[in-house]
Amino acid sequence: MQKLVSIILDCIKKINNERTIYSILHLLNGKKSSQTIQDAHLFSIKKYFGVYESLTRDSFERIIDEMADNQWIKPFGEQRYLLTPSGELYYKKNPVLTHLNGWKYYSISKLFWERLSLFIQVTSNLVYKEKKYIPIQKNKDIHKWVKACLVGSNISRQEIGNKVFHELMECLDKAEGIQPSVLVFRLTGYQQIGLTAEQTANKLNMDMADYQLEFINILHYMIEKISKNEKNFPLLSFAIHDIKKANDLTISTKKTWNLYRRGYSINRIAKERNLKVSTIEDHFVEIALNVKNFSIDEYVDKSQQEKILEVARRVQTRQLKQIKEMLGSVSYFQIRLVLAKYGERQWN
Repeated sequence: MQKLVSIILDCIKKINNERTIYSILHLLNGKKSSQTIQDAHLFSIKKYFGVYESLTRDSFERIIDEMADNQWIKPFGEQRYLLTPSGELYYKKNPVLTHLNGWKYYSISKLFWERLSLFIQVTSNLVYKEKKYIPIQKNKDIHKWVKACLVGSNISRQEIGNKVFHELMECLDKAEGIQPSVLVFRLTGYQQIGLTAEQTANKLNMDMADYQLEFINILHYMIEKISKNEKNFPLLSFAIHDIKKANDLTISTKKTWNLYRRGYSINRIAKERNLKVSTIEDHFVEIALNVKNFSIDEYVDKSQQEKILEVARRVQTRQLKQIKEMLGSVSYFQIRLVLAKYGERQWN
């Protein structure tokens, strides 16, 4: 569980006692709440968003207890912890996986794998002219996608298997920070059934939690590399070209955003949607995080923005209460807007 522990330690270090440990669980689970999204950005831990969706509260709490028993973290308030020198040393000796990019790819990783695994199975069997086999993926939409790729590739069915193989090898060859076997052992081809996740983890003598993170790490690596070099991967790029960009706003925030663009004020949006003003303010903070051309000047004048950022830089904190106590005249909403719009870059 070394890799998962390192991620949690990194999050505890960056949050620096400004959130409870459960904010980390929500982050790893990919919880699409305004608070979790804000935390991911403000504490520069976006890359971990949604990388371990199946992590349960009980399992997470056991890991926290073990980390505390090992004196890698120490309690500092209710449900809050700080990293110890021992924890810092453990983290340095066991750095986190280098290619995780959860915020960018968490929503497309599963679909990418489903497409890739079936595409490789189908093209492998085409090479040997085998028509009788059970598709590794059951989703009919994935089947339709593979058929469309075969039609659109303009490559003979005999040749396409070899080209896919060479593209896959080029993508994985000499790559730093990944273990190709984590993915390759799971691939199904002609007269060869891929291993399950559990079987692969056992074969590689890996803890299941760490295997899952390694698997996500290699998927994110591949998506990133293929995206940046589509000309080198004309076939593999089929798997991502229509799913590259996930929409960053939650469903509820999208509705608020649409009303704002129609000229509605915060109070009017709250009334129209029958929601609390504070909820709509949460949406506006989320919008400030994700919509580049959204201006917050209507809600916080320039001089106030500068004061908020100056205080946040000086005391190196994202704690709203501390910033408000030092400024007094600004609201919590204004502080949150400014930190959402500009705060992340102050600590990167």
